[in-house]
Amino acid sequence: MNQTLEREFNLPPDQVLAAVREAADLWDAFWQAEDCGGQLALPVVQGLRRGVLSIRVRAESRPSGTSLELAVESSRYHLNRAAVVVLVLGALGGVTVALWPLFPALLPLAPAGAVLALVAWLLVVSRLRSRGAEDFLDLVVAVLEEGPVGDSGNVQTPPQR
Repeated sequence: MNQTLEREFNLPPDQVLAAVREAADLWDAFWQAEDCGGQLALPVVQGLRRGVLSIRVRAESRPSGTSLELAVESSRYHLNRAAVVVLVLGALGGVTVALWPLFPALLPLAPAGAVLALVAWLLVVSRLRSRGAEDFLDLVVAVLEEGPVGDSGNVQTPPQR
């Protein structure tokens, strides 16, 4: 997984890295500062998968300001098994509702199938979110736009997709 994200800022590197540190605190990520950058362990969500991205952060001074680069070095994901079980039960309920006209013996199960399908939708599908490295970079931009780093107690994490 070689994903690299880059943004340019009209600020010195130390201020950009301070914003990365603050964004990591807001995100509940682990930030380890190093010379001209650092290492970031970023918790992420992608639909039914949750995990952690290991990201190398580098801030380079340029004539126009600072170039911030986030390079994803590795990722670890796990599947939300409880949500998968609920989805399977909902799918079985949906199949029951769809097939009862062809198999009249399923008619007594149709109301329970409809409830199972609705519960699966409300508990799992309607709550699926995605938060990744791009969203973290957007949070860094939001922290920098709020003003001096350290004075952004009102910065919120970006809405989850």
